Amino acid sequence: MDQGLERTSRSKFEGGDAAWEEEKMGSYKTSEVRLVEIQEHLCSEVDRAQKQCEGLAEDHERLLEEWWFEGQAESLHDWLCIGKLAVCCPIHHFGPNCLPCTGGVEKPCSGHGKCKGDGTRKGNGECLCNDGYNSTLCDACASGFYESFRDEKNVLCSACHKACNGPCTAAGPKSCVACKEGWRMETERGCIDVDECLVKPSPCAGNTFCVNNEGSFSCLACDKACQGCDGDGPDMCDKCAEGYTLDEERAMCVGDNAARERNLQMARYITYAGLTVATCIILQRHTILAAIVGLSVAVYITGSEYYLSYIHQPDDPAVQMPVTMSSNYAVDD
Repeated sequence: MDQGLERTSRSKFEGGDAAWEEEKMGSYKTSEVRLVEIQEHLCSEVDRAQKQCEGLAEDHERLLEEWWFEGQAESLHDWLCIGKLAVCCPIHHFGPNCLPCTGGVEKPCSGHGKCKGDGTRKGNGECLCNDGYNSTLCDACASGFYESFRDEKNVLCSACHKACNGPCTAAGPKSCVACKEGWRMETERGCIDVDECLVKPSPCAGNTFCVNNEGSFSCLACDKACQGCDGDGPDMCDKCAEGYTLDEERAMCVGDNAARERNLQMARYITYAGLTVATCIILQRHTILAAIVGLSVAVYITGSEYYLSYIHQPDDPAVQMPVTMSSNYAVDD
């Protein structure tokens, strides 16, 4: 109904002699024409329980018309729901007799909770406190929260530090009464994180490595080149996995194909050097022939390197595009 009133608030009589209609039929604001327009779309703007809305509108059509033509002195909610049908209560009242909610109608539940049955003829008026508050009036801090402000009219409760196990006296890890698992108490600093990854043997099983988090740790998968590792990448392996060998020069595990590729690369460079030396020897005896051979060698080297660089892809984790490794699994203390 309120939406219909808002929708037609700027409307007026349409067509014909609007001035005559205003004079004979009264103001559009309180006219039957406006009421009919509102009733035609009364429940169309209701998203939920539309059929229930249509049933109520039909059952109480006479009362709606009575309220409309009596001048709408009260809001429809107060006149119909509270006064005539007696199914509602004023805000911050509850129950069959519309009693005040716990804490009073001005600030029920100290402003930190909801009154059970508020605005209805149901409920018991007790407070359902917001997170962080408790007591009958929701005027005290729950476990895991502390008083960050209090005066004669209000109290503000804030969450304890995540390291605290239960209550605290103020903000920060130094104010914890006790520490959660994964943290330990120190006299000067309060609760500090325990680095589970320093424990030997490692808490991570299989082909994974440990990463410390605040209050817990995670186990991430080792690089595929590794059989056991201390961190991410082929340079952090305990041993090389099958199909990989240790490249001592780079101190990392590389694929066997990559090792063969480097041997072939070395042989290729030696060949290039030999061809260059041969060209220099020929140059001493025949300049034109040396120029032809030198040009052929240059074309050969350029073509070979182009082919190997862009066509052949070595199986070497050191030169492949890095892939972000997601967590294999996470373990919380």
